[in-house]
Amino acid sequence: MTRLSERSPHVWELAPVGGMRVPGRVFASKPLVDKAASDKALDQVANVAHLPGIVGFSFAMPDIHWGYGFPIGGVCATDVEDGGVISPGGVGFDISCGVRLVRTDIEAQDLLDRRDEVVRHLSRIPRGVGGSGLMPLSHAETRRVLAEGAPFAVERGFGRPSDLEVCEDHGHLEEADPGVVSQQAVERGAPQLGSLGAGNHFLEVQVIDEIHDERAAEVLGLRRGQVAVMIHCGSRGVGHQVCTDEVRAMDRAMRSYGIEVPDRQLACVPVASPEGQRYLAGMAAAANYGRANRQVITHGVREAFASAFGVDAASLGMDVVYDVSHNLAKIERYEVDGRERKLCVHRKGATRAFGPGHPELPDRYREIGQPVMVPGSMGTASYVLVGTPQGRDIAWWSTCHGAGRTMSRKQATKQMHGRDLQRQLAEQGIVVVAQQTRLLSEEAPYAYKDVSEVVEVCERVGLSRKVARLRPVAVVKG
Repeated sequence: MTRLSERSPHVWELAPVGGMRVPGRVFASKPLVDKAASDKALDQVANVAHLPGIVGFSFAMPDIHWGYGFPIGGVCATDVEDGGVISPGGVGFDISCGVRLVRTDIEAQDLLDRRDEVVRHLSRIPRGVGGSGLMPLSHAETRRVLAEGAPFAVERGFGRPSDLEVCEDHGHLEEADPGVVSQQAVERGAPQLGSLGAGNHFLEVQVIDEIHDERAAEVLGLRRGQVAVMIHCGSRGVGHQVCTDEVRAMDRAMRSYGIEVPDRQLACVPVASPEGQRYLAGMAAAANYGRANRQVITHGVREAFASAFGVDAASLGMDVVYDVSHNLAKIERYEVDGRERKLCVHRKGATRAFGPGHPELPDRYREIGQPVMVPGSMGTASYVLVGTPQGRDIAWWSTCHGAGRTMSRKQATKQMHGRDLQRQLAEQGIVVVAQQTRLLSEEAPYAYKDVSEVVEVCERVGLSRKVARLRPVAVVKG
């Protein structure tokens, strides 16, 4: 902390020492930066600054907390053509974990009349550790999903072509190569497509209770009193196995490139190396699985609502607003020191947030910027944000991804039993169902930072701006 200084409101800098190639930069209020220091996440910000080829800063979003190698909430970019590295720790084990928001034409009061029925049908969507999903696959089909992503699911009737128009990369990364993904990863993924998983993953039925930007909300099809569904999940066993395999391979390979890192969890190789290209291809394949997973779950959500309301799903206006990952590394181009450079941007527990006019945005959103969904924690609000023009120069067009933990799962379970938390939330008008009620307190609101403070910091420093706030009315967890 003696090396941390506030350079401007909510912008803190960690001065470089030792092998740090760049300073650390943390976006946080004073209470949030104190929490980051208490779990040693700032040490990880400093460690990331040692990576070869890193450009600018080692960034931390306001929801930063301790992670594997990189802090969760960490962002860094490395120069591909100047020895820049790729590190699986900068993506994490749940590759392409992300959030999808589905709007509806349902009003809050109409939902409350049928909430129990909606929850009963949503609870049929597979969740929890292991198990089979809504669309179990053969090994050959799994490799096709790794290559094709969400379009694979849509072509088989799990969703609509219009869903893909509002997905990051249209739900498909072309650089994916299923051939580099191990058979073990394929075996883990084959039964799981269309399943929620466990931990902090969820389906949440929400009501929009505040609009902060009327024009952006109009473009996104959001209004006050409207029901929406937020889906938070990732690439299941596929992503975990790809990360496991590649960390092991990089740990062996980086010695041949003369790379030393302060933490073995930061294992890395040059992006341009054969090992680096292999990881990017495998990571993209796992990301395609993650996008397909959310697509299949979306189909399940539509069917659940249709059954609960006794109507055709098309009559409920259940359109995807946007789908974006918050665990991914991407090759992007930015102007640095007066020239365009090809950078490998790692975002781990951080969301890409392109500003208005960016050519990769859907035409309908180009005016307002890229949507970003920021979930809270069962009993607290979630937010829809959009990217800003200045975000490009502040932190490689990145923003927060959630509230961010303040205590470990083990600590959280000591505070309250899951059944007591479930009753407490019910008294607040929030129905929560979980695969294992005793573990529910691992994800209790008290285990997380104040999400409103997190998004407020992001807006004040210019990373993103608020569009709408959503409050939970029903949560389905693994």
